[in-house]
Amino acid sequence: MSDKKVQQVEVNDPLLKVQGFWQKFQKPITIAIAAIVILVGGWYAYSEYFSKPNEEKAADALFKAQQYFETDSLNSALNGKDGNRGFLYVIKTYGGTKAGNLAKYYAGVSYLRLGDFNKAVQYLKDFSTDAKQIQMMAYGALGDAYSELKKNDDAVASYKKAASTFEKDETNASEYLFRAGLLSEVNGKTKEALELYKELKEKYPNTDKGFQAEKYIYRLNVEPNEFSVK
Repeated sequence: MSDKKVQQVEVNDPLLKVQGFWQKFQKPITIAIAAIVILVGGWYAYSEYFSKPNEEKAADALFKAQQYFETDSLNSALNGKDGNRGFLYVIKTYGGTKAGNLAKYYAGVSYLRLGDFNKAVQYLKDFSTDAKQIQMMAYGALGDAYSELKKNDDAVASYKKAASTFEKDETNASEYLFRAGLLSEVNGKTKEALELYKELKEKYPNTDKGFQAEKYIYRLNVEPNEFSVK
């Protein structure tokens, strides 16, 4: 075999290629692996020694505030009482935890019940969860707050989100779809209202609001009314 052929075999040898690659990039690869190990170790340490204890503390603080909320002691639920913490403390101190996030929902609903609709919007807009039924209720409460502030377009949008978030809960989904239709009608958008009533009848015919939808559809189709666009 000629020297030229031997040289060609050596250059094409996969093992030699890997060895050459390792020799060339050994240092940056080692640094990258070390960085990954540090990141993983740091994440584990954060999770074990900071995140988990914070979650537990936040959950403990939230529990008492929830009890105040359930008994309609809304100011105590928000601000705490007798050494117990309220939702606002949980949000401020443990905002990055699951309990801190849930506290935003409770705070928003508490302010809604207290009639402070701007603060209700503030906290409900900042709340988000993968639990669809809770998210549905949050969108619905946000719609109520917007409605009280006469921000009807925002209210309708929130009600429609609520209705589409968890359609398995037909009672609440139909209720929010009905509110979206009714508020659209009040806002003079009768065409949109009619479509929402039709959707309500089609999707939830066995619910109370689905049953009522027929008369609203009939009225908008054949009867002029004070909300109709002239």
